[in-house]
Amino acid sequence: MWEKAANPGASMTSLSPHLPGFAPQVSAFCTELAGFREFGSATVCGEFGGVPVFENEFWTAKQREGHSLQEVSYRACFKPSLPGFFIKRFTKPGDAVYDPFMGRGTTLIEAALLGRRPVGNDANPLCIVLTAPRLAPPAQDEIEKRVREIPLDAAADAPDDLHVFYHPDTLREIAALRAWFIARRESGAFDAVDAWIQMVATNRLTGHSVGYFSVYTLPPNQATSVVAQRKINAKRDQTPPRRDVRAIILKKSRNLLKDPMPDTPMLPGSLYTGSAASTPGIAGSSVALIVTSPPFLDIVQYKTDNWLRAWFCGIALDGVDVWEFRKLPDWSAAMRGAFAEFLRVLRPGGLMAFEVGEVRKGTVRLEEEVVRIGHAAGFTPECVLINTQDFTKTSNCWGITNNERGTNSNRIVVLRKPE
Repeated sequence: MWEKAANPGASMTSLSPHLPGFAPQVSAFCTELAGFREFGSATVCGEFGGVPVFENEFWTAKQREGHSLQEVSYRACFKPSLPGFFIKRFTKPGDAVYDPFMGRGTTLIEAALLGRRPVGNDANPLCIVLTAPRLAPPAQDEIEKRVREIPLDAAADAPDDLHVFYHPDTLREIAALRAWFIARRESGAFDAVDAWIQMVATNRLTGHSVGYFSVYTLPPNQATSVVAQRKINAKRDQTPPRRDVRAIILKKSRNLLKDPMPDTPMLPGSLYTGSAASTPGIAGSSVALIVTSPPFLDIVQYKTDNWLRAWFCGIALDGVDVWEFRKLPDWSAAMRGAFAEFLRVLRPGGLMAFEVGEVRKGTVRLEEEVVRIGHAAGFTPECVLINTQDFTKTSNCWGITNNERGTNSNRIVVLRKPE
């Protein structure tokens, strides 16, 4: 376990013999972290195995603090300010920024907004559905025209069990929308506007406000089971209300596009579906920076959480090898394979910010395992950054307190590929 220095804000030279081996850029970064006081607190400094550790609030914990394009939900996603913190310091416009576990695409969207070239990969095809449309958003008038053209009164099949979430008329429209996308793909007519509407509708399937298609249920980043939703409905004495599918899609589209876009058009993204340990489509030594967060231990069941979204998008998750780990040795073995691939795609001197969170009430420190894995893979572990902050409302609603079981206290290992 890492050891804290006797005094907060200790100087870098007093911390670690590892410092003389730093690249100049990383040395300046660590000096900045040691003296960081932007949110009023001094950094607590220490080290683990000769690697400096810095603990402070390094970016804001506020809700919705990023660009409006980022407001798409996904389980265990980090805030846009996390990748932005590293992208701004370690890359320049035009550089490739890669997330091998891209999820909802937070790193990629932030990279594109900052003029970098986004590269992403995820085993779950749903992640491309959620990410790609926001890298090249259509105009609002195109969206509105298409939404009004889609025949939501067309007959289409849907599982009867879904009535536990939706009013019969709402489910009919959702099924018609799903059938439209399937037919458009089969005919070759599916385009960027369809992809945008599908992304927005996928994000509006379930939630706990009138801005979603469903009756009150879990937060939008996960779908409960049919059986569990029946219990929620009985406990709350609720029945699914009629929702206006068109109006909800248009409102969410306007909200996503409300912030100004960059003056310079965003660079096109390169998105892949597959294992993070094998990405032949990404050229060796082509990436300047990796910012990512892998599947943690025990925390998230991605297939279960996304079953309803997968149905709507026509994705069969049963055949997708999404990493879900219960045992640390299994997690570590998968990461060792992935780290070898990360080393390949990073350019010499390139950096990786690898974020993990607290698991098992802090008894397992994944950041310390990452330091060991990174070193064995050929990386130079440069520092560990622990971003501490108060939990947001979604975590609090599950009774999770700060630094206990959630993932809002980010623990990030910064690793460098040797020159």
